[in-house]
Amino acid sequence: MFTDKRLTEAYEKARVEYIDDTSNYVFLSDCHRGDGSLSDEFARNKNIFLHAMEYYYKNEFIYVENGDGDELWEHHEFKHIKNAHPEVFAVLKRFYDEKRLIMIYGNHNIYLKSQWYVEQNYFRNYDEYTEFFYDFLPGIRPIEALVLKERKTKQEIFVVHGMQGDMPNDQLWYPTMLSLKYFWRFLHAFGVKSPTSPVKNMNKRHKIEKNYVKWIQKHEKMLICGHTHRFKYPKTKDLPYFNSGCCIYPTSITAIEITGGQIQLVRWKTRVNEDGLLQIKREVMRGPDPIAKFDIRSSVRTDPAAE
Repeated sequence: MFTDKRLTEAYEKARVEYIDDTSNYVFLSDCHRGDGSLSDEFARNKNIFLHAMEYYYKNEFIYVENGDGDELWEHHEFKHIKNAHPEVFAVLKRFYDEKRLIMIYGNHNIYLKSQWYVEQNYFRNYDEYTEFFYDFLPGIRPIEALVLKERKTKQEIFVVHGMQGDMPNDQLWYPTMLSLKYFWRFLHAFGVKSPTSPVKNMNKRHKIEKNYVKWIQKHEKMLICGHTHRFKYPKTKDLPYFNSGCCIYPTSITAIEITGGQIQLVRWKTRVNEDGLLQIKREVMRGPDPIAKFDIRSSVRTDPAAE
């Protein structure tokens, strides 16, 4: 019940954008960019991320970072993250300068809910080499949720990080953050995860995903989220629950793409070619399928044989 309430609250306050067959969106979540230390799980996939972002930039995608982009629970001072990954933030700035960046906050970067924090850390940047301040992401306003509405059919796609209703990571996020910052953080280098995270706790993850599906069934809308780190693309007869996965799996990142009126799940992965050289390859894991296929509104349901 509480998950339904929290997701519905986020939906009602969400930013709305209209899309059509010419729209290009890519959704990535859970980058967890850190300070470059051993606990920085993003660092090992940074080059994959940069390569993928270059592809999406050249192909005129709007980049939706769907929560937990920066690991602010472990590193409250954003400057340490920014200094560890200057190339990444240079790419994000290129997207933002062309109005092609939408930043959704999750539990690990919930500080972005505070506009004061955003203005102090994201509006400007200090270059230690030139000793000058310059505009970074001036005026950016991170959001909790996004609704993409198809211009002709009015079909809606609800986009949110997904911690809503997950008690340790939503209502009790502050004590959970403290336990991570001062204890679990130091075990990350050895692959040990906090028990409050759904990443390694299968029962917790399944419970969260069941709550997502209940919300979809009740409100008859597509849902794209992150948080669990497990990518998801609905199988035949499944309700339209999509999860972009994360950017911290060893040697790969996953994403959801919407382009040409269709949706698909893709993976960017480091592979060895026939010459023994490492290459970054993009592969389609599921889809593409027309977005209309996942329109489950009672008023527009059609005979499956006619699809």
